[in-house]
Amino acid sequence: MTNKQLAFNLALLVAAAAAQAQPYPAKPIRLIVPFPAGGPTDVTARIISPKISEALGQNIIIENRGGASSIIGSDIVAKSPPDGYTLLIATATNTINVSLIPKIPYDMVRDFEPVGQLFITTSILTAHPSLPVKSVKELVALAKARPGQLTYGSAGNGSPSHLAGELLKTMSGIDLLHVPYKGGGPAAIEQVAGQVQLAFLSAPAVVPFIKNGRLRALAVTNAKRSLVLPELPTIAEAGLPGYESEGWSGIFAPAKTPAAVIQRLYNEFATAVRDNDVRAKLIAAGTEPALTTSEELGKKVRDEIARWSKVVKASGMKID
Repeated sequence: MTNKQLAFNLALLVAAAAAQAQPYPAKPIRLIVPFPAGGPTDVTARIISPKISEALGQNIIIENRGGASSIIGSDIVAKSPPDGYTLLIATATNTINVSLIPKIPYDMVRDFEPVGQLFITTSILTAHPSLPVKSVKELVALAKARPGQLTYGSAGNGSPSHLAGELLKTMSGIDLLHVPYKGGGPAAIEQVAGQVQLAFLSAPAVVPFIKNGRLRALAVTNAKRSLVLPELPTIAEAGLPGYESEGWSGIFAPAKTPAAVIQRLYNEFATAVRDNDVRAKLIAAGTEPALTTSEELGKKVRDEIARWSKVVKASGMKID
């Protein structure tokens, strides 16, 4: 080896060592949104990402990798290097998929490192004004008197809104007919038109119709009352203690990402979520800041997998 080649190789080694010594992050970060652009998860990611970019001193590049009920985008992150430069914004859909879809190419517990939960999304049980019910108790009574005759719309088979309806059926002992749509927007429009009598949909899809009287809000499916419509009771308050079907979003990194990187990410995401301007934009979009730690999010994932597994089993749902 010539002196020139030796010097060149030495320069490469020095550059590599310097790169490794650079504090995280030293380059832009990919945030994978496993859903199409324009949906609630994408909207919240784009609200918060400018603050994160500013705090970290690196661009957050949002990539929409929708398809297969969030599996395609999630799999990309699961198989990425554990260096903190490829992140996933996961939702309740990820925990539902575990018991609903066979042969998922990753393990939601084993293959990801939770950073922290960021948001919860308000979901609302609505009724068409023609249906003679104004409360959850009245709905349950009517459904028991007319088994299998009342219909409810959802954002699609296996979606959180579908599972919310199945959970209501299981806990109350009623029989409702499920009508899936390709998204919350189409489902809300069809409910307004009277094609379905009930629906379990996110706030952005239905709040405009609630405010103009074209839909009647009965309760929120979340564990707590919502900042979006604080006057609405939860389904648990309205007659089904223990009912909870909460949409949530959290940040995950590939498993074995260094603890120091996870902590840095958590700190910056937490600061952004607490920002008053970000908070106002999130609430206006029907999403509420709901920060938890890495450990708390990890426990939530395990608990949700177990809970939705029981609902899927009881309902007999299957998706190929």
